[in-house]
Amino acid sequence: MSIEVKHLSRRFGGFQALDDVSLRIETGELVALLGPSGCGKTTLLRIIAGLEAADAGSVLFGGEDATSVGVRHRRVGFVFQHYALFKHMTVFENVAFGLRVKQRSERLGKTQIRAKVRELLELVQLDWLAGRYPSQLSGGQRQRIALARALAVEPRVLLLDEPFGALDAKVRKELRRWLRRLHDDLNIASVFVTHDQEEALEVADRVVLMNAGRIEQVGTPQEVWEHPSTPFVYGFLGDANQLQGRATRGIWQAQGLALPAPDLADAENLPATAYVRPHDIDIERGGAAPRGIPVRLNHAYLAGGSAHLELERLDTRATLEARVSAHFYREFAPKEGESLIAHLRRARVFAAGPVAARPGAARPGVARP
Repeated sequence: MSIEVKHLSRRFGGFQALDDVSLRIETGELVALLGPSGCGKTTLLRIIAGLEAADAGSVLFGGEDATSVGVRHRRVGFVFQHYALFKHMTVFENVAFGLRVKQRSERLGKTQIRAKVRELLELVQLDWLAGRYPSQLSGGQRQRIALARALAVEPRVLLLDEPFGALDAKVRKELRRWLRRLHDDLNIASVFVTHDQEEALEVADRVVLMNAGRIEQVGTPQEVWEHPSTPFVYGFLGDANQLQGRATRGIWQAQGLALPAPDLADAENLPATAYVRPHDIDIERGGAAPRGIPVRLNHAYLAGGSAHLELERLDTRATLEARVSAHFYREFAPKEGESLIAHLRRARVFAAGPVAARPGAARPGVARP
């Protein structure tokens, strides 16, 4: 069943949590709401669930208006960050709870409930823990039990609010892969909230980038990573160097650098910022007439298969962060304090200022010097 929200707005006192948000999620899609704290992603999720009321706008399930339908009748499975399991109940009783509190006309018999719970515990691969209490489980096991409980009522949609936020990094990685496989088997519309970009890019079919109560960009993980539509998206998804300059007739310039900015073809001496990922910077030793940015290597360290370099521009004293392969770094063997030349292999140019930060206000220029 699809989920659609139309022109949702929600204000808490003087704080605008959501500002005219519209979004459609198809059956079988796993969509991540991604953004910093306070951007509105949890408020949007709670309004979809019926746990929060919007000031304006509507929520539709399968094309039917559910805006005024109570949370109990929306048939939504909701998984919280901190599990929300009943401590005094066993794993079996926690999963069975939603089935036992249904209206008498909808309630299954005891034998059917027992079979359904067993089926769900097998689905989350924890049927061997049926008689234990939440305090006897690991964090990852508790979250899988919370998910089984949410699925017990056969929800039309599944909503997860920071489902792995309370877990350590290794368990998070294991569970998000497990969730992806489970979702594919369920074939329902699922939405999960996260502030972890790696989590969103790894698990989701589509990513919804939110900022200050609005949607900045919606796309597949590859689309939002490779073609960020606003400076916020570029800066939020991974590290980025920012170089200030000006654009005139499709060319960005600053301190002797010139980059193509085709989407600013009509600009005339317009303040603009070039965004460069650390892995899109190459380094070399200077020749007779070196082209590029003269820099000094201030600090370097190895982490896994990459070397992280802190470079200081010799012309402006500004810092550039570069990332090269560990193999290249060992072969190149730069010394701290050594003068080098940095080359920007790929950059994106946006008009500077608040206008470009609004969704759709500016498209990036792809620069390949």
